[in-house]
Amino acid sequence: MIARVRAGDAQAYAELVRAYTGIALRAATAFGAGAEAEDVVQSAFFKAYRALADFKPGASFRPWLLRIVMNETRNTLRSAGRLRSAARREAALAEAEPLIPESADPAVAALRQERRALLLAALDRLSTEQRLAVTYRYLLEMDEAETAQALGWPRGTVKSRLNRALKKLSKLLPPPESSRPPDEEGNGHGNGTVRGNGRGSERRSGSARGARST
Repeated sequence: MIARVRAGDAQAYAELVRAYTGIALRAATAFGAGAEAEDVVQSAFFKAYRALADFKPGASFRPWLLRIVMNETRNTLRSAGRLRSAARREAALAEAEPLIPESADPAVAALRQERRALLLAALDRLSTEQRLAVTYRYLLEMDEAETAQALGWPRGTVKSRLNRALKKLSKLLPPPESSRPPDEEGNGHGNGTVRGNGRGSERRSGSARGARST
């Protein structure tokens, strides 16, 4: 398709735009574009079109495009004089359901609806490099190779920064059990042993009373 674009087929680029607009909007939103996300994406696609001559044959188009989206988002925020806000990103990402694999626990639990705000606030406490690594790898669901290409880092750097980011998130985020709702008896989940001990104590007390009465 890129070869067709280079050959002057405008329809081919329109197909590329349709195929990658969704992920580009998610990326712009995740990087903090907010209400300007659509404008950022349009500008990014225009710049990508002009830069296609520099695109390396055989490379992956998605990380190449998202790197342009990231740079365009930074330029937009810089020119507007605004910083990213965890609350703004939370509202913009409300309909997205990115998943962190279970191997990355506890961040996987934090991505559930009731813990989204906690995760986004925790992401703001990571270093810029760690936050970018987590955003590309998990929020945008890219593999390590694509993440490395998008950020221009060696794969080893991606791995090390992801590891440090996930360790920090594990300290910043509460364990999943802390957000469980109380059950019908007013106790938290996982307290079955305690309730069982209580019933056992009642039975033992009853036996003791029976022994005293005899």
